[in-house]
Amino acid sequence: VPFQAGQRVMAFVPLGGFAERVACPAKNIVPIPPDMDFKVAAASSMVYGTSYYALKQRANLKKGETLLVLGASGGCGMAAVQLGKAMGARVIAAASTAEKLEVARKNGADEVINYTQQDLRATVKALTKKKGVDVVFDPVGGAFAEPALRCVGWGGRFLVIGFAAGKIPKIPLNLPLLKSSAVVGVFWGAWVQRCPMEAMENMMEISMMMQEGTIKPLISKVYPLSQTWKALDDIAKRKVIGKVVVCPETKSKL
Repeated sequence: VPFQAGQRVMAFVPLGGFAERVACPAKNIVPIPPDMDFKVAAASSMVYGTSYYALKQRANLKKGETLLVLGASGGCGMAAVQLGKAMGARVIAAASTAEKLEVARKNGADEVINYTQQDLRATVKALTKKKGVDVVFDPVGGAFAEPALRCVGWGGRFLVIGFAAGKIPKIPLNLPLLKSSAVVGVFWGAWVQRCPMEAMENMMEISMMMQEGTIKPLISKVYPLSQTWKALDDIAKRKVIGKVVVCPETKSKL
Protein backbone atom coordinates (compact mmCIF):
# COMPACT_ATOMS: atom_id res chain seq x y z
CA VAL A 1 0.00 0.00 0.00
CA PRO A 2 1.64 3.28 -1.10
CA PHE A 3 0.50 5.20 1.99
CA GLN A 4 2.01 5.82 5.41
CA ALA A 5 0.36 6.08 8.81
CA GLY A 6 -0.52 9.71 9.46
CA GLN A 7 -0.41 10.70 5.79
CA ARG A 8 -3.00 13.29 4.73
CA VAL A 9 -5.49 11.72 2.31
CA MET A 10 -9.04 11.95 1.05
CA ALA A 11 -11.14 8.89 0.31
CA PHE A 12 -14.19 7.87 -1.72
CA VAL A 13 -16.57 6.30 0.79
CA PRO A 14 -19.92 5.28 -0.79
CA LEU A 15 -21.57 4.69 2.61
CA GLY A 16 -20.69 5.51 6.21
CA GLY A 17 -18.70 8.68 5.59
CA PHE A 18 -20.37 10.68 8.37
CA ALA A 19 -18.04 9.33 11.03
CA GLU A 20 -14.80 10.09 12.87
CA ARG A 21 -13.15 6.93 11.54
CA VAL A 22 -13.79 4.96 8.35
CA ALA A 23 -12.16 2.03 6.57
CA CYS A 24 -12.02 1.82 2.79
CA PRO A 25 -9.99 0.13 0.05
CA ALA A 26 -6.59 1.67 -0.68
CA LYS A 27 -7.62 2.17 -4.32
CA ASN A 28 -10.25 4.66 -3.10
CA ILE A 29 -7.65 6.90 -1.45
CA VAL A 30 -5.95 9.94 -2.96
CA PRO A 31 -3.13 11.92 -1.29
CA ILE A 32 -3.90 15.48 -0.25
CA PRO A 33 -1.29 18.10 -1.19
CA PRO A 34 0.53 19.49 1.87
CA ASP A 35 -0.98 22.97 1.47
CA MET A 36 -4.59 21.81 0.89
CA ASP A 37 -7.03 22.27 3.77
CA PHE A 38 -9.01 19.19 4.84
CA LYS A 39 -12.30 21.04 4.35
CA VAL A 40 -11.35 21.92 0.78
CA ALA A 41 -10.41 18.30 0.12
CA ALA A 42 -13.71 17.07 1.57
CA ALA A 43 -15.67 19.51 -0.58
CA SER A 44 -13.87 18.64 -3.80
CA SER A 45 -13.65 14.89 -4.37
CA MET A 46 -17.24 14.02 -5.30
CA VAL A 47 -18.27 17.17 -7.18
CA TYR A 48 -15.04 17.75 -9.11
CA GLY A 49 -14.59 14.03 -9.68
CA THR A 50 -18.07 13.76 -11.18
CA SER A 51 -17.91 16.98 -13.16
CA TYR A 52 -14.45 16.40 -14.60
CA TYR A 53 -15.30 12.85 -15.64
CA ALA A 54 -18.48 14.17 -17.26
CA LEU A 55 -16.78 16.94 -19.21
CA LYS A 56 -13.52 15.18 -20.03
CA GLN A 57 -14.34 11.51 -20.62
CA ARG A 58 -18.07 11.56 -21.38
CA ALA A 59 -18.55 14.83 -23.29
CA ASN A 60 -15.01 15.25 -24.64
CA LEU A 61 -15.45 18.99 -24.14
CA LYS A 62 -13.17 20.96 -26.42
CA LYS A 63 -11.69 24.43 -26.21
CA GLY A 64 -14.00 26.97 -27.82
CA GLU A 65 -17.18 24.93 -27.36
CA THR A 66 -20.22 26.23 -25.50
CA LEU A 67 -21.31 24.57 -22.27
CA LEU A 68 -24.72 25.04 -20.62
CA VAL A 69 -24.76 24.20 -16.90
CA LEU A 70 -28.07 23.70 -15.11
CA GLY A 71 -28.17 24.02 -11.33
CA ALA A 72 -25.02 26.10 -11.66
CA SER A 73 -24.93 27.19 -8.02
CA GLY A 74 -24.94 23.64 -6.59
CA GLY A 75 -21.89 21.55 -5.81
CA CYS A 76 -21.59 19.72 -9.13
CA GLY A 77 -22.93 22.67 -11.11
CA MET A 78 -20.37 25.09 -9.66
CA ALA A 79 -17.60 22.58 -10.29
CA ALA A 80 -18.75 22.23 -13.90
CA VAL A 81 -18.72 26.01 -14.37
CA GLN A 82 -15.15 26.27 -13.06
CA LEU A 83 -13.88 23.23 -14.96
CA GLY A 84 -15.62 24.29 -18.15
CA LYS A 85 -13.76 27.60 -18.05
CA ALA A 86 -10.49 25.86 -17.18
CA MET A 87 -10.96 23.62 -20.24
CA GLY A 88 -11.47 26.63 -22.51
CA ALA A 89 -15.24 26.52 -23.03
CA ARG A 90 -17.73 29.36 -23.13
CA VAL A 91 -19.95 28.73 -20.09
CA ILE A 92 -23.63 29.59 -19.78
CA ALA A 93 -24.85 29.12 -16.21
CA ALA A 94 -28.52 28.58 -15.37
CA ALA A 95 -29.97 28.79 -11.86
CA SER A 96 -33.13 29.83 -10.01
CA THR A 97 -32.21 33.13 -8.30
CA ALA A 98 -30.22 36.28 -8.98
CA GLU A 99 -28.00 35.55 -5.96
CA LYS A 100 -27.08 32.10 -7.27
CA LEU A 101 -26.36 33.48 -10.73
CA GLU A 102 -24.10 36.17 -9.33
CA VAL A 103 -22.07 33.49 -7.56
CA ALA A 104 -21.88 31.50 -10.80
CA ARG A 105 -20.66 34.56 -12.68
CA LYS A 106 -17.97 35.17 -10.06
CA ASN A 107 -16.85 31.57 -10.53
CA GLY A 108 -16.33 31.89 -14.27
CA ALA A 109 -19.69 31.87 -16.06
CA ASP A 110 -19.66 33.99 -19.23
CA GLU A 111 -23.47 34.26 -19.43
CA VAL A 112 -26.23 33.56 -16.91
CA ILE A 113 -29.89 32.58 -17.21
CA ASN A 114 -32.54 32.71 -14.49
CA TYR A 115 -34.77 29.87 -15.60
CA THR A 116 -37.54 30.85 -13.22
CA GLN A 117 -37.90 34.21 -15.00
CA GLN A 118 -36.48 33.61 -18.50
CA ASP A 119 -37.38 31.10 -21.17
CA LEU A 120 -34.38 28.75 -21.16
CA ARG A 121 -34.61 27.63 -24.77
CA ALA A 122 -35.26 31.11 -26.20
CA THR A 123 -32.45 32.68 -24.18
CA VAL A 124 -29.92 30.04 -25.17
CA LYS A 125 -31.00 30.41 -28.78
CA ALA A 126 -30.33 34.16 -28.61
CA LEU A 127 -26.97 33.74 -26.82
CA THR A 128 -25.73 31.20 -29.36
CA LYS A 129 -27.14 32.92 -32.45
CA LYS A 130 -29.49 29.97 -33.06
CA LYS A 131 -26.63 27.43 -33.11
CA GLY A 132 -27.39 25.88 -29.74
CA VAL A 133 -24.84 24.65 -27.23
CA ASP A 134 -22.30 21.88 -27.67
CA VAL A 135 -22.74 20.36 -24.22
CA VAL A 136 -25.48 20.45 -21.57
CA PHE A 137 -24.54 19.51 -18.00
CA ASP A 138 -27.78 18.55 -16.21
CA PRO A 139 -27.75 17.55 -12.51
CA VAL A 140 -31.33 18.83 -12.10
CA GLY A 141 -33.63 16.78 -14.32
CA GLY A 142 -37.34 17.41 -13.82
CA ALA A 143 -39.12 19.99 -15.95
CA PHE A 144 -35.91 21.61 -17.21
CA ALA A 145 -34.43 18.53 -18.87
CA GLU A 146 -36.42 18.59 -22.11
CA PRO A 147 -36.03 22.36 -22.73
CA ALA A 148 -32.30 21.95 -22.06
CA LEU A 149 -32.08 19.05 -24.52
CA ARG A 150 -33.76 21.24 -27.12
CA CYS A 151 -30.92 23.74 -26.57
CA VAL A 152 -28.34 21.25 -27.86
CA GLY A 153 -26.91 22.04 -31.28
CA TRP A 154 -25.88 19.69 -34.07
CA GLY A 155 -23.68 16.87 -32.76
CA GLY A 156 -24.06 18.08 -29.19
CA ARG A 157 -23.93 16.06 -25.97
CA PHE A 158 -26.51 16.08 -23.18
CA LEU A 159 -24.96 14.89 -19.90
CA VAL A 160 -27.32 13.17 -17.46
CA ILE A 161 -25.75 13.85 -14.06
CA GLY A 162 -28.65 13.43 -11.65
CA PHE A 163 -32.16 14.42 -10.69
CA ALA A 164 -32.00 17.08 -7.97
CA ALA A 165 -35.48 18.25 -8.90
CA GLY A 166 -36.76 14.86 -7.78
CA LYS A 167 -38.51 13.78 -10.96
CA ILE A 168 -36.83 11.59 -13.57
CA PRO A 169 -37.80 13.12 -16.93
CA LYS A 170 -39.05 11.27 -20.00
CA ILE A 171 -37.21 12.37 -23.13
CA PRO A 172 -38.70 12.34 -26.66
CA LEU A 173 -36.09 10.32 -28.56
CA ASN A 174 -36.74 12.18 -31.80
CA LEU A 175 -34.80 15.14 -30.33
CA PRO A 176 -31.34 13.53 -30.37
CA LEU A 177 -32.16 11.94 -33.73
CA LEU A 178 -32.95 15.27 -35.43
CA LYS A 179 -29.68 16.89 -34.34
CA SER A 180 -27.47 13.81 -34.39
CA SER A 181 -26.82 14.52 -30.73
CA ALA A 182 -26.12 12.17 -27.84
CA VAL A 183 -27.74 11.68 -24.45
CA VAL A 184 -24.87 10.52 -22.25
CA GLY A 185 -25.13 8.98 -18.79
CA VAL A 186 -22.60 9.93 -16.11
CA PHE A 187 -22.10 7.46 -13.23
CA TRP A 188 -18.80 8.54 -11.72
CA GLY A 189 -18.86 6.14 -8.77
CA ALA A 190 -19.20 3.08 -10.99
CA TRP A 191 -16.48 4.38 -13.34
CA VAL A 192 -14.08 4.85 -10.42
CA GLN A 193 -14.52 1.19 -9.51
CA ARG A 194 -14.11 0.00 -13.10
CA CYS A 195 -11.28 2.33 -14.13
CA PRO A 196 -9.34 3.18 -10.94
CA MET A 197 -6.14 4.29 -12.68
CA GLU A 198 -7.94 6.74 -14.97
CA ALA A 199 -9.93 8.02 -12.01
CA MET A 200 -6.71 8.55 -10.05
CA GLU A 201 -5.23 10.49 -12.99
CA ASN A 202 -8.31 12.72 -13.05
CA MET A 203 -8.03 13.42 -9.32
CA MET A 204 -4.36 14.29 -9.64
CA GLU A 205 -5.19 16.72 -12.47
CA ILE A 206 -7.93 18.25 -10.33
CA SER A 207 -5.49 18.56 -7.43
CA MET A 208 -3.02 20.33 -9.72
CA MET A 209 -5.68 22.79 -10.90
CA MET A 210 -6.51 23.55 -7.27
CA GLN A 211 -2.89 24.16 -6.39
CA GLU A 212 -2.64 26.53 -9.35
CA GLY A 213 -5.80 28.35 -8.24
CA THR A 214 -7.65 27.54 -11.46
CA ILE A 215 -10.51 25.93 -9.54
CA LYS A 216 -11.63 26.24 -5.92
CA PRO A 217 -14.66 24.75 -4.17
CA LEU A 218 -17.13 27.23 -2.72
CA ILE A 219 -17.87 26.15 0.86
CA SER A 220 -20.92 28.03 2.08
CA LYS A 221 -21.12 26.49 5.56
CA VAL A 222 -19.36 24.02 7.87
CA TYR A 223 -21.45 21.85 10.22
CA PRO A 224 -20.30 19.78 13.21
CA LEU A 225 -20.80 16.04 12.90
CA SER A 226 -23.71 16.16 15.35
CA GLN A 227 -25.50 18.53 12.95
CA THR A 228 -25.26 16.26 9.90
CA TRP A 229 -29.05 16.11 9.79
CA LYS A 230 -29.15 19.92 9.52
CA ALA A 231 -26.67 19.93 6.63
CA LEU A 232 -28.75 17.37 4.74
CA ASP A 233 -31.96 19.27 5.51
CA ASP A 234 -30.52 22.54 4.19
CA ILE A 235 -29.45 20.78 1.00
CA ALA A 236 -32.91 19.25 0.56
CA LYS A 237 -34.53 22.66 1.06
CA ARG A 238 -32.20 24.23 -1.56
CA LYS A 239 -30.68 26.65 0.95
CA VAL A 240 -27.13 25.78 -0.07
CA ILE A 241 -24.92 27.55 -2.59
CA GLY A 242 -21.84 25.54 -3.53
CA LYS A 243 -20.88 22.91 -0.96
CA VAL A 244 -21.34 22.29 2.75
CA VAL A 245 -18.89 20.32 4.85
CA VAL A 246 -19.46 18.16 7.94
CA CYS A 247 -16.51 18.04 10.37
CA PRO A 248 -15.80 15.83 13.40
CA GLU A 249 -16.04 17.84 16.61
CA THR A 250 -13.00 16.22 18.19
CA LYS A 251 -9.80 14.83 16.78
CA SER A 252 -9.68 11.05 16.74
CA LYS A 253 -6.55 9.44 18.19
CA LEU A 254 -5.24 6.73 15.87
